[in-house]
Amino acid sequence: MIDSPCPESSTIGQNVVIEKDVRIGENVRIGHNVVIRSGVHIGDGSIILDGAILGKCPAKAGLSATTGEAVELPPLVLGKSVTVGACCVIYRGAEIGNSVFFGDCATVREDVTIGELTIIGRGATVENKTTIGKRCKIESNAYITAMSTVEDYCFVAPCVAFSNDNYLGRTEERKKHFAGPVLRKGARIGANATLLPGVEIGKDALVAAGAVVTKNVPSETVVAGCPAKEMKPVPEDQLIENQTYYEG
Repeated sequence: MIDSPCPESSTIGQNVVIEKDVRIGENVRIGHNVVIRSGVHIGDGSIILDGAILGKCPAKAGLSATTGEAVELPPLVLGKSVTVGACCVIYRGAEIGNSVFFGDCATVREDVTIGELTIIGRGATVENKTTIGKRCKIESNAYITAMSTVEDYCFVAPCVAFSNDNYLGRTEERKKHFAGPVLRKGARIGANATLLPGVEIGKDALVAAGAVVTKNVPSETVVAGCPAKEMKPVPEDQLIENQTYYEG
């Protein structure tokens, strides 16, 4: 079923569902068994691989504390040259910048913005009310909790876990204190690290693999351990402004 026009330069696979008011740019490639809900905007040169679902509306679980009541969300917008991997789910109300890449099975919730040239790895989850900047790498199976902020040029290794609820979901008081972690520009998080609610990882700071971060990390500082403790400064040649690809 295709209810929206598709430019002649774009191609559509088999068993594709495209609802009303979808905008498809030039030279877009859509694979098999893709579902595109109403209102989605797909920029020129984008690639949507098999089984992806674009523009899904959120469903609120009875005990969910971070999913709002049903409201009319703006359309999902994909910029130019976006690649959406097989079986990805990207919700209505997300805004995706140019040349963003999603690995297979990644999930992005509503009220999320992702900047240009960012990579969201295979199986990664980005929850609602989250902002991710440009040229970031969120690696496979990372979990970015709701209400998090990841600034430009950040790196999040595989299986990193963000958290936003210090009360572990029992008292109503907890709802006053929800806050995801904040990663300042160029921050790097090693594999399997855990970031507790509301911690701020300073500009160009580095969190070692397996660390549990319970308090703010100063800029340009390496932390490690459980709980994480300051170890040493980040070497000068590792600072983001000293990299050839850095554009400010």
